[in-house]
Amino acid sequence: MKWYSRIPSPLIMLFLIILVVAAMTWLLPAGLYERIEVNGRLRVVPGSYGEVESTPLSIFEVFKTFPDGYKRATPIIFICLASALMFSLLERTRTIENAVGRIVHLMGQNRAELLLVLLTFVYGMLGVMVGYENNIATIPIAAIVVLALGGDLVLAAGVSVGGMTVAFGLSPINFYTVGNGHLIADLPLFSGAWLRTILCAGGLALMAWYNVRYYRKLQADPANAIGGDLDTSGMKLSKPLEEYEITGRNWLLLAIFLCGLGAVLYGVFNVEGFHINDTSAIFLMVTVVLALASGLSGKDVTEAGFRSIAQMAPATFIIGMATTVSVIMEQGQIQDTISNGLANALSGLPTYLSAIGMSIGQSGLNLLIPSGSGQAMATLPVMIPLGNELGLSPQISILAFQVGDGITNLFNPSLGGLVAMLSLCRVPFDRWLRFALPLTGMLLIWAWMGLLLAVAVGYQ
Repeated sequence: MKWYSRIPSPLIMLFLIILVVAAMTWLLPAGLYERIEVNGRLRVVPGSYGEVESTPLSIFEVFKTFPDGYKRATPIIFICLASALMFSLLERTRTIENAVGRIVHLMGQNRAELLLVLLTFVYGMLGVMVGYENNIATIPIAAIVVLALGGDLVLAAGVSVGGMTVAFGLSPINFYTVGNGHLIADLPLFSGAWLRTILCAGGLALMAWYNVRYYRKLQADPANAIGGDLDTSGMKLSKPLEEYEITGRNWLLLAIFLCGLGAVLYGVFNVEGFHINDTSAIFLMVTVVLALASGLSGKDVTEAGFRSIAQMAPATFIIGMATTVSVIMEQGQIQDTISNGLANALSGLPTYLSAIGMSIGQSGLNLLIPSGSGQAMATLPVMIPLGNELGLSPQISILAFQVGDGITNLFNPSLGGLVAMLSLCRVPFDRWLRFALPLTGMLLIWAWMGLLLAVAVGYQ
C-alpha cells in the first residue's frame, strides 16, 4: 500500500487536529500576553506573558465550540456559496465552455505549455493584487481550460489554486502578513519589497515549471495522471474545438461576469474597508443579473443553483471545522502559551539558523492559526524583539514569518479558502497532497535561500 493511500480526508484530519488541540488545553499551562489597542486592533505587548488559571475544555465544551467556529467562518462560507451560484449560471448557459473552446481553438493546442505558464502567472497576479478568497469565482475557468488542453483536474488546481496560493503567500504587498508586520514593527508599509518580489517571482516560476512538468508526464503516459478518474462532468468540452462559437448571449453574460470582477478589483484598490462580505455582495448581484439575462427558465436557474450549492456543501462544512480549531485555542487560553514557547525555543540559536527556525515554527503554527493576520498579531510582537536579540532585523523576522505562513498554505487543511478552491476543482485533498507536497519542499528550499541571503546582506 502506497503512502498516499493512507492520507485521511481533510474532515478526518481536522477532527484529529481538534482533538489534539483540545487535549493541549489540559496538557499546556494557560497563559496570556497583555494587549493594547493600536489603530483599532489589539496588539500583544512583548515580554508581558504570564500564566493564568487553566481553562481546559471538556468533551461537551469542545463540541459546543463548533457553532462558534461556523459563526466565525460565515464570511468565507458565504463567498464560496455566492461564487458557486454565479458560476452555475455561466456553466448552465455554456458561456465559459464556448469561450474556452474558441480561445483554445484560435491559439492552437500546440501552444498548451505556453498557455499553462501564462495562466499560472495570471492566477499568481490575482493572488498578489486581489487577495485569496476574493478570487474564488475564477477557479472553475482554469478547470475548463486545462481539461481542453488535455490536462486533468489536479493540473487545473495546480495552475489556479497553486499559482494563487504561492503568489499570495509570498506577495511583496500582502497586507495580512507583511502589512500587519510592518505596522507592528513601525516600518514603512511594504518597505524592502525588492527581496519579496524576487522570492514571489521565483516561486511562481517554479510553480509554472512544476505544472508544465506534470503536463508532459500526462502527455507521455495518461497512467501518470493523479486526477484521471475524477468527475469532469460540466467542465469538459462537449464537442470538437473547431465547432465552438461565442454567441451574442455568451458575450453579454461574459461582459456581466467581467464587470463583476472589475467591481471587486476597484473595491480592493480604491475603497477603504472593502472586505470579503463586499465581494460576496457583488457576486450575488452579478448572479441576479446573469439569471435575468441568461434566457433560462426559473426552474433551470433554481436547479443550477441548488446543484452548485450541493457541490460546495462539503467544502463549507470543512471550513467551519477549520475555524473551530482557533476557537478552542482561545477558550483554552493556550494560543499565547504556544507563541511564547516558540520564542523560547528559538532563543540562543545562531543567527542564520534562527531565521530558518523562525519560519519552521511559523509553519507549524499555521496549521493551528491559518489566518495570516491573526498569526501576525499573535506572534510578531514577540518574534520581532526576539529577532533583534538574535541579530535579525525586524524586516528579516517578518520575512521569516511570511515564508512560514505562506508556503505551508499549499497543504494546510485548516485553510478554508484552500479547501473551498480544491472543492470547486473537484480535487480530493489526498490527491492534492500527492501533487503539492514535493513542490512545497522545493519552494521552502527556495525561500530559505532567500532568508539566508537576507541575513547575509543585513536586509532592512
